[in-house]
Order: sequence, then structure tokens, then C-alpha cells
Amino acid sequence: TASYLNEPYSKKRTKTYMENAVIKMDMDTTIQVDPHTGMVMNLIDLKKCMRVAILDELDHKNLDLDVPYFANCPSTTEMLAVFIWNNIQKHLPKGKYELYEVKIHETEKNVVIFRGELSSTEDEV
Repeated sequence: TASYLNEPYSKKRTKTYMENAVIKMDMDTTIQVDPHTGMVMNLIDLKKCMRVAILDELDHKNLDLDVPYFANCPSTTEMLAVFIWNNIQKHLPKGKYELYEVKIHETEKNVVIFRGELSSTEDEV
């Protein structure tokens, strides 16, 4: 869960730590199965990418206080999806895989999907 409050941190309210968050990420690729390995991507490599890009950056951290990215933007689930997208893009082997979407299930009914594109109004913010 992410905080939807934009005001600075206050001891009066509880801030979200990533230890209780459940993030489901869907990753699709346009790359064909490698005929030599029989895989699109080795799951060990994918797990390493996700550990470095997501867990090392967010696990057991207060988004507003411990993650520099959120010093300048609200720690909403939408911005968390953008953060995860950007970090995964940095750690995927260049030119080999294409991230399709990051999907975060905040609750059973609240889902954020980010596909790497911001609208013109979002670019101006």
C-alpha cells in the first residue's frame, strides 16, 4: 500500500513500509523463445533483476523517508509503478527484452497498471 497524502511526513499519521505490500508484476516480451535454451528469459536472471530493481530498493523501507525518488513526488501506488518500471528497465539486458507493463494490486479491487508512457499532462508535472 502507498500513501496518498502529499503533505510532508508527520508523526501523527502512519507511513507505509514496503514489508506489508504485495506487488504483482506482469512482464511480457515480444522476443521469441530462444531455440537453444527453450526459454524467453531464465527465471534465475529474472529473479536477480527483480531483486536488484525492486527488493533492494524498496523492501522494509519507508517510501517517503528511505527512497530518494519519493522525496520529490507523492508515494502513491501510481508513482510506485513508475518507479518500479524505471528500475526494471535499467536492469534488464539491453535490447533483449521489452517490459510490457507493471501491474500493482494494492487491494483486490484497486489495481494500477503502468505501461511506460505518460500523457502530455503528466509530463508537465
